[in-house]
Parts: sequence; structure tokens; C-alpha cells
Amino acid sequence: MDIKQIQDLIRFVSKSGVNEVSIEQNDFKITIKTNQAPTYVTANLPAEGAPSYVAPAPIAAAPSAAPAIAAVAPEAPAADTSKLITVRSPMIGTFYRSSSPDKPMFVNVGDEIKPGSVVCIIEAMKLFNEIESEVSGRVVKILVDNASPVEYDQPLFLVEPV
Repeated sequence: MDIKQIQDLIRFVSKSGVNEVSIEQNDFKITIKTNQAPTYVTANLPAEGAPSYVAPAPIAAAPSAAPAIAAVAPEAPAADTSKLITVRSPMIGTFYRSSSPDKPMFVNVGDEIKPGSVVCIIEAMKLFNEIESEVSGRVVKILVDNASPVEYDQPLFLVEPV
């Protein structure tokens, strides 16, 4: 596992809500801990170079001392989101707000969208899939950072219907 993979794993763990991840490969072992309520995920990865996806299995455990990563953001006052529509990810992949780094973002907060308008791209297995809106409205909040991994049905945008 190289440093880039470790950094990506740390970012993913801090955003996912998982509290501890341990990975062991041949002569390599890494454990990443956060200071959130304890939940542990253990994954046995196959030999180097063979891709594999392991679903997390929460296991109750004692609180850990001295967390390795602090990923707690201050709570903002809850806004009334009952009238907002959530645009969700239709697949697992990497979320991109534009088609390339030098191109403008597909949507920004405050933009009006309509059914069929492209709101983002999700890369899955080296294929770039344009995600089109199924609703009309104004983008109120973008819930995912650019170039972040997303899961199936993960909320991407909050849209206020017009």
C-alpha cells in the first residue's frame, strides 16, 4: 500500500463515520482510528493488485484511547429540510463536480436545475457517468466534496423545489 492509498483511506474513514479500520497485508499492517463513538471494521484484503470490496460489519467494542484522526465538525443549527428534495447517487464511484479540472462546475449552490440537466459525474471502473437531475428546483446545498468516493443512494445535493 503506497502513501496515496493510505491518504485516500484516511480521508474515506474520516468522512464515512467509521471509527476504526485495520488492514493487514503480508508484512504490512495499518490501523486508522477516529474519536467518534466506537465501531470497528476489519477487512482481510487479497494479495497485492487484486481489487476487492468488503462491506463494513459493525462490532461493539471498548472505547479506544488517543484517537489517530480527529474528524469531528461543530454542529450547525438544524435547518428545516422537510421541504427539500435530496438528489442521491445512483451508483458507487468517485464524485466529480465538473468534467475536468479546467472546466466549470456543472452546478453550484443557488443554480436552477431541471429534469435532464447534468449535475455531476460519477466515475465507476474508469467509466465517467453523467448524472442527470430528475427534479426541478434550486440547489441549496452540495453534500459531497469534489473527487470524493460515494456510495449507492448517498445524498449528493439538496434541492428546493420551484
